[in-house]
Amino acid sequence: MLFDGKSIQVDVKDEIAHVVFNIKDSSANVIGNLMMDELPKALAAVQGDKNAKGMIFRSEKEHFIFGADITEFMQHFKKSNEELYKWLMNMNATLNGFEDLNIPTVVAINGFALGGGFEVCLCADFRVAAKKAKLGLPETKLGIMPGWGGSVRLPRISGADNAIEWITSGKQYKAQDALKIGAVDAVVENDQVVDAALTLLDRAIKGELDYQKRRQAKKSPLRLNKIEGMMTFETAKGFVKGIAGSNYPAPVKAVEVMQVAAGMQRDDALQIEARAFAELSHTDAAQNLVTVFLGDQYLKKVSKKWTKDASKVEKAAVLGAGIMGGGIAYQSASKGTPIVMKDINESAIELGLGEANKLLKKQVDRKKINAEQMGATLGKIRPALSYGDFKDVDMVVEAVVENKNVKKSVLPEVEANVGEDSIIASNTSTISITDLATSLKRPENFCGMHFFNPVHRMPLVEIIRGEKTSDKAIAKTVQYALQMGKTPIVVNDCAGFLVNRVLFPYFNGFNLLIADGVDYKRIDKVMEKFGWPMGPAYLMDVVGIDTGDHAAAIMAEEFPDRMKMQDKTIVELMHEKKRLGQKNGIGFYKYELDRKGKLKKSLDPETEKIVQEAAKRSIEITDEEIIDRMMLPMIFECARCLEEGIVNTPIEVDMGLLLGLGFPPFRAGALKYADDVGLSNIIEKSKNYIELGELYRPTDGLVERAKSNSNYYQN
Repeated sequence: MLFDGKSIQVDVKDEIAHVVFNIKDSSANVIGNLMMDELPKALAAVQGDKNAKGMIFRSEKEHFIFGADITEFMQHFKKSNEELYKWLMNMNATLNGFEDLNIPTVVAINGFALGGGFEVCLCADFRVAAKKAKLGLPETKLGIMPGWGGSVRLPRISGADNAIEWITSGKQYKAQDALKIGAVDAVVENDQVVDAALTLLDRAIKGELDYQKRRQAKKSPLRLNKIEGMMTFETAKGFVKGIAGSNYPAPVKAVEVMQVAAGMQRDDALQIEARAFAELSHTDAAQNLVTVFLGDQYLKKVSKKWTKDASKVEKAAVLGAGIMGGGIAYQSASKGTPIVMKDINESAIELGLGEANKLLKKQVDRKKINAEQMGATLGKIRPALSYGDFKDVDMVVEAVVENKNVKKSVLPEVEANVGEDSIIASNTSTISITDLATSLKRPENFCGMHFFNPVHRMPLVEIIRGEKTSDKAIAKTVQYALQMGKTPIVVNDCAGFLVNRVLFPYFNGFNLLIADGVDYKRIDKVMEKFGWPMGPAYLMDVVGIDTGDHAAAIMAEEFPDRMKMQDKTIVELMHEKKRLGQKNGIGFYKYELDRKGKLKKSLDPETEKIVQEAAKRSIEITDEEIIDRMMLPMIFECARCLEEGIVNTPIEVDMGLLLGLGFPPFRAGALKYADDVGLSNIIEKSKNYIELGELYRPTDGLVERAKSNSNYYQN
């Protein structure tokens, strides 16, 4: 063996140098400090062997290389631009060394090859991928861009248009998609990828394939004349900026780099890329998007701990059909878990099945599945008007109307008709799980499982622990959420749990702004510019004004000091006038179906009259003040949830907001936003609005953090 490292091994077999990625103490290959330290040594081993006529990159793991270990690389993001640039160029020098070997090279891509892992692939002369392989450059999703040659090599291999799409979208692509654009040279069965790569390499060694010509194309300027280049890149910049927006600079910067580097030789182009990477790494967007990525990884680790001893949910049931029940049934069945859908009304069953059928038909129309797969999924949903099929279910989700008395009446029925070990979860958005559990004989087998609407789109599921809920019940429910393809966050019981509890202070900030005569359309525009996918008025229309009003009443009863409004709110007025939002076509805005069958909002003159009824005065206010008056109540309620132990960590609070409410990812969450503004500045801002009520009073814990100059996210 030429080199036997802890992450890379190099050996020569039949005159072929095998550079094998195999981190010995890990289940997966990632590029961390260890691999970066050993990669130059592996290169030196290949360069020093005079017998090898070709070289292959391959992996001993199930996948090739997932990418860079962002947890290790965060330390480099804190360096100066010049230091970070030098660090990147050291890695580039190694990859260039492999690309410049005096023998042909090939890579066998047996699974995921993402980010830095795919950039390793690009430095080889030829690429062979397994059918299961997924490839891509996801760096722009982290607020950065490829830094090890991705934006230099991919345009020269696959063309500028294709490279722009791959890099700016940050998506993962199937092997066949990569083949279509020339990013790989062949796609083969999963168990044949190494043999196929060696066959391709043998052809290059024999001169049947001109690897030098390919290599020279990667090292030379992009083959576009000035007019073609200008049209390609300028058009792309406008398009990408329109999609990404000003809060996400990385995609546009990547296009700019590709444009500047297009006329350069490889080595000069790599310098442009590395300097742009260093510049982007220090933006707020990059810092926050990396925080979100790490938060997602943290949630996965927490879920893994919960489910290490939990068995799979083999069969589930949902009580209550309709839109929500149908959505839950669809999600369960589409991910492979059979489910019984029960209701007392045939019409509700039909509605639930219709919802599942509609969602599946959309999948067929988009060619995500075929008709046979649609039929198989529908076959996993068993409609029922009685409890006869509940005896052998592992998990029941109660999804009846959001009314405490109704839920308390049906939960004992469910308990009487399931096995003693079956777990029952209530899909409630506000009602106390501890209170609901008083109706049950086995409260230890009961918890909350709050889905967000629409179920098939919203990634978050809140798992709520009541006072008597067992660890076993939580573990099983987390397991089921994962089986459904959802991201679970475990929270302790309180009114509104996490997401709705922090949402309604935000809505009350909106109510108070309306009372002060601020235009609802202006509030929406300001908050959308802040980064929310929709402003508060639009969001209330989507949630349902009746639903919002009902939940607000529950929150006001539980937290009267800061959530009970003195005057009738705009939401209450809208509800009284039966303006329910999108569900009946009229709320703050008017809604009609467009040609594509999607709801399109428009202004309604009557809204202005109703808003005037809610306005008590008319004040002058800046956009910054609108943001403060909307965000401070949410920040303070997030702090309370953390201090009261409703949620364990700041990242779980913020990830709940991102996944459940669509909080702008480039800000990373309410508590991270508070850190970025500065906790002492948050305290000072609150003093301007404390006369409006307790809604604007910071928590004692937040005040103490500000005094001690500490953050929620410690550096």
